[in-house]
Amino acid sequence: MNDARPRPATGHVPVLRLGDVLLVTLQGDLHDSTAQQLQQDLSETISRTGVRGVLIDISGVEIVDSFLGRVLAEIAAQAKLLAARTVVAGMRPAVAITLVELGLTLPGLSTALSTEAGMELLTRQSPAARSGSPRQESP
Repeated sequence: MNDARPRPATGHVPVLRLGDVLLVTLQGDLHDSTAQQLQQDLSETISRTGVRGVLIDISGVEIVDSFLGRVLAEIAAQAKLLAARTVVAGMRPAVAITLVELGLTLPGLSTALSTEAGMELLTRQSPAARSGSPRQESP
């Protein structure tokens, strides 16, 4: 039986616009071609729409390696050049430990414990961190 319903393109990561923020949810492994497409999609969308922030939810990522760390840093650098901030949300403790062990500091990225906290960080005017609020990486 043939299924006529449209299917998402293999290796495509959806980018959802929520007001002035682009939301990207990563699930599982991010392959080379998918990462390159995501970087291109985000840069084009930021440029076209003028959004102020990119929120990358990695709560569905169980394992991070140097490749994913580099991809996240490159997305943040590209977004910054286009006048948008990048926040990574939902990082699991094991992922944070692995990033530290790999020596990856992810310059240009802020972090938040949840997607909601990440949205708050991107949408509020003052980036100054408050006690109990989303955390921002220091330079």
